[in-house]
Amino acid sequence: MLSKPVAVIAITALAPAVWGTTYIVTSELLPDGRPLLSAVLRALPAGLLLLALTRRLPKGGWWWKAFVLGILNIGAFFALLFVAAYLLPGGLAATVGAIQPLIVALLASRMLGERLTGGILGAGAAGVAGVALLVLQSQSRLDPVGVLAALGGAGSMALGIVLSKKWGQPEAPLAVTSWQLISGGIVLVPPLLLMEGLPPSGLSPESTAGFAYLTLIGTAFAYTVWYRGIQLLPAGSISFLSLLSPVVAVLAGWIVLGQSLSAGQALGGTVVLASLSFVLLRNHTKSTRIRIRQTRATGSPSPGPGVCPEAR
Repeated sequence: MLSKPVAVIAITALAPAVWGTTYIVTSELLPDGRPLLSAVLRALPAGLLLLALTRRLPKGGWWWKAFVLGILNIGAFFALLFVAAYLLPGGLAATVGAIQPLIVALLASRMLGERLTGGILGAGAAGVAGVALLVLQSQSRLDPVGVLAALGGAGSMALGIVLSKKWGQPEAPLAVTSWQLISGGIVLVPPLLLMEGLPPSGLSPESTAGFAYLTLIGTAFAYTVWYRGIQLLPAGSISFLSLLSPVVAVLAGWIVLGQSLSAGQALGGTVVLASLSFVLLRNHTKSTRIRIRQTRATGSPSPGPGVCPEAR
């Protein structure tokens, strides 16, 4: 049976693993050239569904906090994500964003007081190196706009992760997720109508199936477990879980689309997973030592390793 900290990490890891399939769904099922439509139809229906389930609205300062987080984690991130997905091959689009853990580590050291160690920086650099191996092995042309969009999306969500950790969660993850999905989706509606417009002939059955998957699994489910993980895990640790996304994207392209997987890409994926494992093991070991010291000092057990004390 998994311990509580390991179970939290495993459940949270489902979110970036699911997100890794976004790229193949976008390229194979969604309508071409419609990144804003894709972002809105992914966010708003999922947010409204979760709001109907929770029936909880923000209170006080959480109206503007939910709006800010909705822009960072949903509005800006989704738009940039879909632009990158349309302009770059799936594995490449996912791997460019793997610089996010380094951005989160830097922001968390400034805004949350989380210690920025050489080990974290080294693991982040190793993750970037693994990304570089995956990218450099690609035979596809690098679109500069797509690369910038992927980097911008990583930075937007990195700041969203740190602020989510800093501000906490006044309600259950389902409710907090619904607020951000709705606010982020609403922000994208005006640009959608002005720049793309609605599809004149509606959606094809394939596109409908793709949006249904992204709405229910890739958004409502994945973001709920992600925000739950933010509540329970250090920001620097949870950000490294996002490295699973490019690995899944590359594997999905290889398994589903028959894309080539070179030895260099396999090495890059191994390096990425090794950096993730290092950070998680380091956090687990550190938290275990803290728990033992607290138990000896107080005579009562503290929260399990890897779980934040305030999440008891």
